[in-house]
Amino acid sequence: MLSMAGKVAIVAGAGSVGPPGGAIWGNGRATAILLARQGASVFLLDIDADAMGETKAIIESEGGVCATQCCDMTVAAEVGEMVRACIDRFRRIDILVNNVGGSAPGDPVTMTEQTWDQQIDLNLKTTFLGCKFVLPVMVEQGRGAIVNIASVSGMRNDFLSGRSHAAYSAAKAGVIQFSRSVAGTYARQGIRVNTVVPGLMHTPLVEHRLARSVGGNDVQKLIDARNAAVPMGHMGDAMDVAHAVLFLASDEARFITATEIIVDGGSSAAMP
Repeated sequence: MLSMAGKVAIVAGAGSVGPPGGAIWGNGRATAILLARQGASVFLLDIDADAMGETKAIIESEGGVCATQCCDMTVAAEVGEMVRACIDRFRRIDILVNNVGGSAPGDPVTMTEQTWDQQIDLNLKTTFLGCKFVLPVMVEQGRGAIVNIASVSGMRNDFLSGRSHAAYSAAKAGVIQFSRSVAGTYARQGIRVNTVVPGLMHTPLVEHRLARSVGGNDVQKLIDARNAAVPMGHMGDAMDVAHAVLFLASDEARFITATEIIVDGGSSAAMP
């Protein structure tokens, strides 16, 4: 069940923030490792060579197969070169996981135009470019599965938090609709496109970025507050996202396209 044997998967954002050897993984690292555990050959992408190398070391220590490429997914030339490198190494591309993003605070008045542009590029353009260069390969093969990572911020608004990240929300909403549009365009060519929509997750971002930016440097207080905000009583983790990606990328999901799996412990149902 959910075997990836014989398949080649590209995972963008396959590193993880935080110090080396961290016990908590980001979504990209968890997804890459899980796909490798299920038998896929994984082509790892990140702008941080050291973080990506740590993911590679974990996969290889478990007997998995992978290769790495430093790639800025906002730059078309680098994405195109990455796809060519993957084909040269593995001869095919069966799965693409677009997992690049990050939020910056601000509403339309407080946010600079530069920050807006950077947020759209980081969270939406990266998905576009990944699809732009991988889709021709999948069309030639006659099959493929693309999984894009969005956020519940692109579906619901938590007005009670007192924080605004308008560009991030807009971009992640764009990822969801972009995925649906591409899915419809390529459905008859054997290519499925779906989206995983995470909610509050306990990833390294919580302890190494959010604790400073919104948590007043009190990590435990921030973790407790995020846990309390989830109907199930706790945040998810990167493996919860990875398992959703694995399912959507698998042959068991062969009749599923143009839709989303929300991984949020019920949080979005409680939002306005």
